[in-house]
This record gives sequence, C-alpha cells and structure tokens, in this order.
Amino acid sequence: MVPQTRPLNHHGHLLSQPQPQIHSGSHFSGHFQLSEPQTRTMSHVYTQAHAQAQAQSAHAHFQAHTQPVQLHSVNAGSTPSMSTPGTGNSKRPTQKPPSRSAGNSYTIATSPFKTMELTPAPRRKKVKLPEKQLPDKVAALLPESAIYTQLLEVEGRIDAALARKKNDIQESLKNPPRIQKTLRIYVFNTFENQNQSGSDQKNVESPSWSLKIIGRILEDGKDPVIAGAMQNYDSTYPKFSSFFKKITIYLDQSLYPDNHTILWEGARSPALQEGFEVKRKGDKEFTAVIRLDMNHTPEKFRLSPSLSDVLGIETDTRSRIMAALWHYVKANKLQNSSDPSFFTCDPGLRKVFGEEKVKFSMVTQKISQHLIPPQPINLQHRVKISGNSPVGTTCYDVMVDVPFPTEKQMSAFLENFEKHKDIDSCDELISAAVKKIHEHSRRRSFFLGFSQSPADFINNLISSQTKDLKIVAGDASHHAEKERHSNFYSQSWVEDAVIRYLNRKPATSEVPRGA
Repeated sequence: MVPQTRPLNHHGHLLSQPQPQIHSGSHFSGHFQLSEPQTRTMSHVYTQAHAQAQAQSAHAHFQAHTQPVQLHSVNAGSTPSMSTPGTGNSKRPTQKPPSRSAGNSYTIATSPFKTMELTPAPRRKKVKLPEKQLPDKVAALLPESAIYTQLLEVEGRIDAALARKKNDIQESLKNPPRIQKTLRIYVFNTFENQNQSGSDQKNVESPSWSLKIIGRILEDGKDPVIAGAMQNYDSTYPKFSSFFKKITIYLDQSLYPDNHTILWEGARSPALQEGFEVKRKGDKEFTAVIRLDMNHTPEKFRLSPSLSDVLGIETDTRSRIMAALWHYVKANKLQNSSDPSFFTCDPGLRKVFGEEKVKFSMVTQKISQHLIPPQPINLQHRVKISGNSPVGTTCYDVMVDVPFPTEKQMSAFLENFEKHKDIDSCDELISAAVKKIHEHSRRRSFFLGFSQSPADFINNLISSQTKDLKIVAGDASHHAEKERHSNFYSQSWVEDAVIRYLNRKPATSEVPRGA
C-alpha cells in the first residue's frame, strides 16, 4: 500500500515525516456533536468543494502537458526530479558567467555578458506650487479677499488634522487592534471502495479513506454554511491555516509503519489554506491523533504558576503581561520612593524574582523565564470505514484573535489619501490664478510709478538695471571712480594682494638655446 496525500479545494499539503507517535491526547473541552441535518449539509458543502478541486486538478494537469516545465517533489532526505514528456532525463549543464580577472579594466567591453547594477529610482519630488497668499496691496484694494484668506487658514487646519490622523492610522496598522472570535473546527473522514467481495476486487480500486480538517469563523455563534448565510460571511477573515503554526497528524503505527506521522508547517507553506485533507489506502479502523499548535498574533505566552498567582493571568501577550505587572506594582504602592527606578517585592513577587527589590529595566530579562509557549491542542478522531459517509459529527470551538473589521477601511483610507487628484487640480488652478494676480499687481505698480513721476522713475530704473548688469557681468565689486586715484593703491592690503596674484601665475620654464 502506497501512502498518498492530496489537497482539498484550497487546502494545505501535509508533509509526512517520521516522528514519535502520541498515543493519547488531552481531552479538549470545546467539542460537541452535530445533528444529522447539519452533517448532511457539511457533506454537501464538501462534495461541491471536492468537485471544484477535481476541476482545478484537471486544468493543472492539462497545463502541465502543454508546457515543458520541470517539477520537483521533495521527500525527507532526498530531492528526486521528475521531467514532463519531451524533456527526457538529460541534465542541462550549469552555465556560469565569464569571470573578470582582477586589474583588467577592458574585460567588460569585450565580454558578451554585461553586468548591470540596478539602483532604485529616485523618489519623485512633489512639484512645489507657488505661494497662495495674495499680496497685501491686492488685499487692501479688494476687501472681499479676506474671505479667501480665511479659507486658506481653514485649509491649513484641515491639512494638519489629516496629517495627524494619517500618522495615527499608520501607527495603528503596525499593531492592528484585534477582537476575539470563535473558530469552529470540523474533523471528519470519508471512505471509498470498502466491503468489497472477492470477485469485485480485480475491477475496482483499492479501499481508501480520507481525513478532512476544516474550520470557519462563526457569525453570532452560528456557522454561516449550516445557517445558509454564506453570502453574509465576511471574506476579510484570515484563512483557516493562518491560525496555526504547525499541524501534526499521528496515524496508527502498526497499520502505517513507514509513514505514520504527517506534518504541516506554516513557515514552509506561505500560501494560506482553507482546510486540509489526508488520503490513505486501507480497510481497517483506527484512532488518529491531531495536534494543533496555535499561531497567536501577537505571540502569546503561558505564565508560570508563581507569576500567574500574582497577576491572575494564565495566557496573554508579553506587552499585556508587562502592563499587568506595572499595574500590580502601582496598585500595591511597591515603587521605591527614594529611587523610582526600583520597586520592592512583596511575598508574591519574591517567589517570582527571588529578590527583595528589582530594577524596572531588568524586569523584561527576569520575567522571560516565567513565560512558556502555550500548550498545543490535542484532538482524537476515530477513522471509520463503515456506515454513513462522511463519518464524524464532532466539532471543536477555539477562541482566536482576528483583525478588527475597520483595518481594511483604514488601509483603503491611506491609499485614497495619496490620490487627491481633484484637490491637486484645484490647487493648481488656485496657484495659477494667484500667480496671475501677482503679475498684474507688479505691472500695476510699474505703470503707476511711471505715471506719477516719469523722470525719477526712469532714472531709478536705469540705476537698478545698471546694478543688475554689473552683478550679471561679475563686476559688482569694482569701483571705477575710486580706482582712478593713487590713494586706492596705498592701502595695506595691496601688497599682500600683489604677492598672491604673482604666486598664482604659472612659472615659465626657460628653454635651452641649443634645443
């Protein structure tokens, strides 16, 4: 008999590894039995999912025959490769790029391969719009412009408020709030080709069974599939496999000696799944043990008995445990009045830390030895090969933390916050209008000054243009009238300036006459 595993519609693959078998598991308190109508509903849902999985498998099989790609199957300790038809067993030689010898700067030019360094594109800077503020002279001429100034002030306050909200949302998304929901886990099995007669065994497949593990978040304490409210089910809930770090299934070692332990690890399977299925060939009943290692986000710890007695907490996150400890110290007034960086240990804390007083900065280090990973959940399922299929009406309810429903809305708000096309276009129109107002204001001042005193205006204009011309030509520091007098060259800095000038001139070398 060859052991097989196959996925159920978006369900995860279970890796088989030899590990010690667990013969007994702790009794889980959250289990209960389904009624017959509920069992038939679950069977109908599974049948539809199984048909969809077969259709996807057929489509993938067709693509595998039409595209010559290599498939690699991973087994414990070996990695045999399987090639599709048309590729054969020949191995392609490994190609290496030509190496460049040290010191040869012309190898890149003659090499048929060119190395390219990819650098990140420079971040595009936002175009800085002109000033929106109106000139004071324009505001004095138009009293109605005070309304525009008030609107600018309101816009500034709104932009500041949005910037603060954006920062708050970004911080909350780094540590998203979570609420507790009930995850209902269904464990059942189906079977095929059982109870065959001797004459029929030659024409049909070998007897087999399939073990399924699926789960869904309950809405108001009801399963949306059984209640017929699947259209109202929140699709933003995490998938079933995201709630577990590792799932281990232990089969009967006497029936499956070579491959009795089946392991799935979330770290090795980045794709999230809605459930799992294990299929094996066999015609004997046995009890399977399922071990579920929960994946808490953020990570939770189980407190030691001494720390749990002090804080009254059994399992929680590290941050909440530290907050509870600080609240305990504050409520019992244990902080040292002379040195606030220390706190005095009461009899309960002395059992935890073993000291009379502890420094606050050392609490994180000392408390780590009292934080233990939470215990896994052990379930048992009797794999039956007779009676109604599917077999198993037992359900298990587990409390899990799911992201707050508003997280998706906050992410959408941040995405839309950067796409203010309408606001940007209005800002551009306002800036263009203000720019034109500035231009018209300068032109008005120009012609108004000319009309009041034409001669003085022209003289001032020529003087201003002369200064600008000297600055452009680089002669702004020259004073022609002063340089005409000999006293200008009798100043103390002239001698030093002449020496500096002569030292800057290049020395001319004498050329031999016979050359």
